[in-house]
Amino acid sequence: MDKSKLLDRLQKLRVKLYEVAEARGSLTDPDVLAISEEADQLIVTLQRIQKLEMSSESVNEWP
Repeated sequence: MDKSKLLDRLQKLRVKLYEVAEARGSLTDPDVLAISEEADQLIVTLQRIQKLEMSSESVNEWP
């Protein structure tokens, strides 16, 4: 999955997380936690992508 799709998925999860937490009235509800964990995994994946992009940019800057 490319970076823009991951960002889009993360945004949708953020909205869903808010809606479910609001509806359940608890941040510790199992459904809220499951959504949060999925979002966490996406964030880690995006951070890895960003780290790779930064590494390749710094390699390309060498003369």
